[in-house]
Amino acid sequence: MTSRTEEEELTQLKDWWQRNGKPLLSGGILALAVAFGWQAWQKYQTNHAQGASMAYQQLLELSLTPKPDAAKVAELGNRLKADYAGSHYAQYGSLFVAKVAVESDRLDDAAAELQAIVDKPADEALGELARQRLARIKAAQGKVEEGLKLLEGKVEPAFLPGREEVKGDLLVQLGNLDAARAAYESAKAALPEEAAVGTLQMKLDDLAKGDA
Repeated sequence: MTSRTEEEELTQLKDWWQRNGKPLLSGGILALAVAFGWQAWQKYQTNHAQGASMAYQQLLELSLTPKPDAAKVAELGNRLKADYAGSHYAQYGSLFVAKVAVESDRLDDAAAELQAIVDKPADEALGELARQRLARIKAAQGKVEEGLKLLEGKVEPAFLPGREEVKGDLLVQLGNLDAARAAYESAKAALPEEAAVGTLQMKLDDLAKGDA
């Protein structure tokens, strides 16, 4: 009788294990895997960010030297884009690659760097900064209308002064002085009173002299 009871208990234990033991064990293993995986991911993210920061710092230092090597700057920029695609580090790096390219009269290269940011910005501020700089490069390439097209559409109030000033500069280049004045006035109106002086006011004064 005792033997039969032990056999029954063993059978019941096996049945219970089939129903509950394996899922519980699987769940425990899964929980451990998630915990260790999360720790590994955090460590990877930290190391990844540190790597991006170091690569960006190297690019920054090189691009700000008196006579930066445009090819080396571009190489570092491409490495950032390859290893940290779409990140803020990669896109800020592209801004400096574009800067050095402009200084080296490589406007097509600069435009390509900035266009990539405009197409898929890491954030709105980066996208707008790249857009304004690209518009200026288009104008330098003699493609003023293309530059103006980049400046169409709605923009956040914080970015309006810069965009309108760039627009005014391009319109001056086209000889459309009335529209340029309107753009400068729009930029001035969007700035605090104490900030609305300086180069922007000088540009308005120059237009006024031209009318005199």
